[in-house]
Amino acid sequence: MSPRTGIAKSELVAQTLEREIREGRVGHGDLLESEVGLMRRFSVSRNTVRKGLEILSRQGLITTRTGIGSFVTYDGTTIDSNLGWTVALSHGGGEVTTRLLRLDRGGSGRADRALGTAADYLHVDRLRFCTATKTGISLERSRLPWREGYGDVIGAGLAEGSLNRSLADLGLFAAKGQETVSVIPALPESDATIMERPFGAPMLRLERVTRCADGSVLEYVDSILDPARFGLRIDF
Repeated sequence: MSPRTGIAKSELVAQTLEREIREGRVGHGDLLESEVGLMRRFSVSRNTVRKGLEILSRQGLITTRTGIGSFVTYDGTTIDSNLGWTVALSHGGGEVTTRLLRLDRGGSGRADRALGTAADYLHVDRLRFCTATKTGISLERSRLPWREGYGDVIGAGLAEGSLNRSLADLGLFAAKGQETVSVIPALPESDATIMERPFGAPMLRLERVTRCADGSVLEYVDSILDPARFGLRIDF
C-alpha cells in the first residue's frame, strides 16, 4: 500500500498514467515508458508496474505487446471492448454512443465453429454509433461460454454499461488471446440496416478469442468495423 494515498501501489501507478493519458500528455498511439523506466519513476517492482498496466488495459486506455511495450489506444472515447491490436483511428469528431442490442443466453453456430465446440453462451450485441455522422461505426457480437454468474448479468444488465466491468465483478479477466482481421467486400443488408450504413459498403471484420489465465475461453467476439475509424496497427 502507498502510505501517501492509502491505495495499492499498482492503482497509484494506473491512476497517474490514466490522468496523463486523459489530459493529453501522452498522445494516442504513443509508446509509454518501459517497465524499467516506470519502476524507477514510481520506485516499485516490475510486478507492481505490470498490475498497473493491466488496470489501464482493462479500461481500454492502452494495449500491450510482449517485447515491445504499451501503446495508448485512448482517443477521446474509450472503446469498452478492448480491441487489442485493432486501434481506433480518429478521422473527425463526433460523440460515440453505445446501444445494447442483445443481452441473453443461447446457442451460436458461428461461435461453435470458431471454438470447435458446442455450448450455450452469454450473448452481448452492441452497436457503437457516431452521432455526428449518424452511422454505426462498429457492430460487436460477443459470445461468452456460459458460466455461473452470467444469469445475474442478464438480470441486472451490464455494470455501468460495460461488459469488461461486469466480468471484472465476477473475477474474470482476459489473460491472452488471438484476433484475425479480414475484409467484408460488401456489408450485408441485415447488418447495414442495424448500422444505418449503405448496403454493400466495404467494412472490416475482427474475430477475437480471449482466454483466462487457466486457458479457458472467456469470449469470442465477431465485430464489423468502419474502415475509416479502425485499422490494424503493428509496431516492430
